[in-house]
Amino acid sequence: MLVVRRESDGIRRYVHLGTGNYNDQTAKLYTDLGLMTSNRQLGFDVSALFNMLSGFAEPTLFNKLITAPYSLRNQVLAFIHAAIDDQELGRSATIAMKLNSLSDQAIIDALYKASAVGVTIRLLIRGICCLRPNVPGLSENIEVQSIVGRYLEHTRMFLFTREVGTNVYLSSADLMVRNLDARVETMFPIDDDAAKTRIVQLFETMWSDNVKTRILQEDGSYKRVDKRGKKPLDAQVHLQKEAEDQRSQQRKEERPIYPLRPLNKNT
Repeated sequence: MLVVRRESDGIRRYVHLGTGNYNDQTAKLYTDLGLMTSNRQLGFDVSALFNMLSGFAEPTLFNKLITAPYSLRNQVLAFIHAAIDDQELGRSATIAMKLNSLSDQAIIDALYKASAVGVTIRLLIRGICCLRPNVPGLSENIEVQSIVGRYLEHTRMFLFTREVGTNVYLSSADLMVRNLDARVETMFPIDDDAAKTRIVQLFETMWSDNVKTRILQEDGSYKRVDKRGKKPLDAQVHLQKEAEDQRSQQRKEERPIYPLRPLNKNT
């Protein structure tokens, strides 16, 4: 979504980028993340994207936005290969992704290669997953979990951690051929430190779920988490309660709105 306003200092662009789903009915059931920003580079990128979609411009080079079908697959592969390079040089690297589906063969092969050199990979894949974890000699460093609960997990997160820090991206795209080759999709960086920290916290909360989580086995079957000796954690219930508490606190802090002039007692 793009809002363009003429302000006192010139034209300003306000952008909302999300992980999908702008439907007002399904949004009540889907879990998504979004970024609202006035970042100039992202504003220019989204303007260029809309011009491209409307036929007023050819595909262009973007400042921050990563788009399918042009560059998204190659950029994800580049992130994975950077982790491989770091690991081979003795610098630790980890990859964490949350998706609806993972079926693209090139990306699966790259994840297998990353696992083989020692990159730790954690995948939250709600639905289709063509990768097989924990296969000796192939994917021993890959874990795959799925959460199916009250809400439809719809968020696409990409966390690439190297010794220099963690790069966080959100995307509308699953890692499937139809998303990467046959649709216009976006992937965008999260640069704000507080927002990055929050997204990492969300991933860790969902990864720690031991109520609705199923763990993918090397043969393609799923097993429940062994909860013996563990405190139950339903990530969706936990995050809903957290949001409700936050909204309740906001209501307490809201100031009443008074009219600019006293009301006439006779009205």
